[in-house]
Amino acid sequence: MNMVYEKILVAIDGSAEAEWAFKKAINIAKRNSAKLILCNIIDSRELTVSTYGLYADTSIVENAEKSAKELLESYQQTAKEMGLEQVEAIIKFGSPKTKISKEIAPQYQADLIVCGATGMNAVERILVGSVSENILRYAKCDVLVVRTPKEEE
Repeated sequence: MNMVYEKILVAIDGSAEAEWAFKKAINIAKRNSAKLILCNIIDSRELTVSTYGLYADTSIVENAEKSAKELLESYQQTAKEMGLEQVEAIIKFGSPKTKISKEIAPQYQADLIVCGATGMNAVERILVGSVSENILRYAKCDVLVVRTPKEEE
């Protein structure tokens, strides 16, 4: 069976492992003439909330969104420089654990999700679970969890 990927979703969070995942996704997209979809989820739980349940400072949200946009624009430019023509960038607010596998991948009809493995320790993984673990568990498409910086040839 010859599997060809058409839409590859890559989770980008600024970490080294996300960088490795991005590089591998570019190679896979080039081999398959696939569209690359870059996504960054701004974890709304990590934003400062006041006692009234509202964002204490809207500049925190604006800064998070601006940083995400700059990060994705940089990755988008790199992908185009490496020969990909179809590259889209998405920024969403919410929980990365659920947004990637349950919302974004189905919405964009991704047939492969590429993400970095987490750097959490064993205790944290047991208590809260990792984003990559949740993607593996709930995604309806193939998932590649990248653990090494080694690029595909």
